[in-house]
Amino acid sequence: MAGGGMTYTAVDSTSLQTAEIYGKALVELGEKHPEVVALTADLAKSTKIGEFMKRFPDRFFNVGIAEQNLVGVAAGMAKAGLVPFLSTFSQFASFRAADQLHTDICYQNVNAKVIATHSGTSFGQAGSTHHAICDLALTRSIPNLTVICPADGMETYNAVMAAYETPGPFYIRINRGFDQTLYKDTDYGYEVGKAVTVREGTDITIIACGSCVFQANQAAEFLDKADGLKVRVLDMHTIKPIDRDAIIKAVTETRRIITVEDHNIIGGLGSAVAEVVVESGKACAFKKLGVQDTFAPIGLHEDIMSHLGIDANGIIEAVRVVMKADFEADEDWGDEY
Repeated sequence: MAGGGMTYTAVDSTSLQTAEIYGKALVELGEKHPEVVALTADLAKSTKIGEFMKRFPDRFFNVGIAEQNLVGVAAGMAKAGLVPFLSTFSQFASFRAADQLHTDICYQNVNAKVIATHSGTSFGQAGSTHHAICDLALTRSIPNLTVICPADGMETYNAVMAAYETPGPFYIRINRGFDQTLYKDTDYGYEVGKAVTVREGTDITIIACGSCVFQANQAAEFLDKADGLKVRVLDMHTIKPIDRDAIIKAVTETRRIITVEDHNIIGGLGSAVAEVVVESGKACAFKKLGVQDTFAPIGLHEDIMSHLGIDANGIIEAVRVVMKADFEADEDWGDEY
């Protein structure tokens, strides 16, 4: 991402929710760029877009509880030359407004940015109607749409700024909040479509997105001390376009891959990575961690992550299993293309 940076300290950010950092980033954009407008479907407080409303009331629009209308209005504003950032819960931004996202925004390839909050099971106690466990499968299949799942608040800031700087539709998927801080500041080399190597390793690679990146890094640190394993951790913040080079490099150098996501294992990060692996013609041991094609239970986010095996403990267990798995030992992949 070119230039810029957060206007508050990394120490301050540890007490901020990911969504709150998004709200502050949007205000920062609004102060610099008068064409930036914000829209919500009666969720200004919950999505933290209300910070923009307080600062720029004449550039803030609440369409009421009408998510399909929210997307349509934003598309019209983008056609008129504005840069709309629209916020609602991930489940509503994707499934409830799927036709409008597909046709009004992506088919017309307008410069609208969807900030989808309360993603995955982060609003766990609200139940299945508010669990966004299939949104990545839907959004990454829509042409023209860039899909991002930041790991923490710092990365959310970078993603919001990059979305403004990059023409075209964006879907940025963030949690309800209370996320662990992975990055100490925003200056770590964020770039849309390029994975961040959080930790180097040669024995196995964990490819994660969203809140699972912190958990993967915690698991990797434990496995280094307890098992002597060198675990590579990739923050695959951009689901589409995915970093094919980083994936193939991981397959070539570690031969074992685990994907971790707060999403159904069908259609999300794991599927995207698997597609790259298969198309590369290279063999590896492979496992997908996430929601195992079922509806997640109701409860607190940390309890659900533990239940699903996508917290540090679950990842540690999966790594130990995959380390015992066999793969084709032949190093000559020339005949496998």
